[in-house]
Amino acid sequence: QVQLVESGGGLVQPGGSLRLSCAASRTVFSIYAMGWYRQAPGKERELVATITSGGSTNYPDSVKGRFTISRDNAKNTVYLQMNSLKSEDTAVYYCNAHRQVGITQYDYWGQGTRITVSS
Repeated sequence: QVQLVESGGGLVQPGGSLRLSCAASRTVFSIYAMGWYRQAPGKERELVATITSGGSTNYPDSVKGRFTISRDNAKNTVYLQMNSLKSEDTAVYYCNAHRQVGITQYDYWGQGTRITVSS
């Protein structure tokens, strides 16, 4: 089991910045791929950013160039730096830890942290 605790959400004006943090419970954090997802009201959960255990990152076009995911394996923490925020970034953001062993996939989720982008 991996427990994930997100922090850093809140209210921010359009064009502003926020940094989310996700602290993981396990010391084997480094072997997990980590990701951030979000779910806006009335919409499905969508990918925001992922980072592999080796540090490779991936972003959808909607956040590319504005969001940056990073990880600190010594602190068992993954971050999401969000710049140039837009109203459409308003959502609940979830941290994910993913690992595949053979054909078995393991996914763990945090409880979510709400971000509201509004003036």
